[in-house]
Amino acid sequence: MRDKRPVDELSIEELERILAIKKREARQQRLDQMRRSGRVLEPAVIEQPTPQPEPVPPPKPAKIKVDPVASPRLAEMERLAMIEQGMTPVFDDDDDVGAHRDTPAIPIINIPTSNRADKPKRGWYDRILLMVEIAAVIGIVVIGANLVGAIGKLEQETASAQAIQDEVRRAGIPTIEPTPTLRLENIVLPGGHTPPTAPGGAQFNYEEVPAIYRPLVQSQWVQPVVSRPPVTSETALGINIPRLGLDATIVQGVDWEALKAGVGQLPNGVNPGDVEGNVVLAAHNDIYGELFRHLDQLQPGDPFQIRTETQVYNYVVTEQLIVEPNDVYVMENRGGSTVTLISCYPYQVNTQRIVIFAERTG
Repeated sequence: MRDKRPVDELSIEELERILAIKKREARQQRLDQMRRSGRVLEPAVIEQPTPQPEPVPPPKPAKIKVDPVASPRLAEMERLAMIEQGMTPVFDDDDDVGAHRDTPAIPIINIPTSNRADKPKRGWYDRILLMVEIAAVIGIVVIGANLVGAIGKLEQETASAQAIQDEVRRAGIPTIEPTPTLRLENIVLPGGHTPPTAPGGAQFNYEEVPAIYRPLVQSQWVQPVVSRPPVTSETALGINIPRLGLDATIVQGVDWEALKAGVGQLPNGVNPGDVEGNVVLAAHNDIYGELFRHLDQLQPGDPFQIRTETQVYNYVVTEQLIVEPNDVYVMENRGGSTVTLISCYPYQVNTQRIVIFAERTG
């Protein structure tokens, strides 16, 4: 039986239930229209092992009388809700309207919109992509490690090659004798020393050196020579003077240590075999073997020889001079192939120098 109570007498729960019934009826109407037009798919019948209970028909919708005069606001809300659902509101004078709405509700069939069969395929595809990415990362790491190793090996080979080249270059550079800042032969003749009978014995005579050069000579010149010019086939190795009965070794250099070992040759770059140049030889007269003690006995025309590794060169005396210790001009080139012999003079006085000039013959 239709509820004839006015809307104002209904509770909130009853109004909500009435509104839900109205909505369900509207959905049922739309479903009927879709079924008539062939747009509804009937659910597949699934056999069940056990019989299912009969579905309970939904309750018939209750018709509520809406008095628009008594409750205009509620009537307006009900009208708008029913229009939204595609239904016609039932008011107090609409007793016969909507009798056909008592049709039992039919459950709405939900049609799946997604295909679950693609999920296994998608899973295998993702796994393959993951394996490809892992393999790519491993390949990059391996390539990077090999590249770092190759760079390190290349650096080692480069450093080794550079070290070898440095050794070869150093081996090809000749050892050069340290040259003092002051060339003593430019200011004083070689061989000067105090007499062995003087207080303190024989030593380098600094009094022969000009005062302005003495500190420099003391600090630089009277020092052991580390190395001497290398001996070649053209280097003078010995001298033989028949008149003096002298056969002595020639040493490169006229420093203090060289004159201890024998007759010293001034390192001016001249060899006995040169077409032009003056070979300067010096030795002591009263110390270290007194090799040139009797140079004053040589006369013009006296012969002597200088030998090298490959040849013996003959010379003849042309002149004898007594000069001062600073007369360095006697060591200059006189034209042709010549020799100059120098020693201190007089014997055990050593205030001057005796000089013998000679020319090469043959």
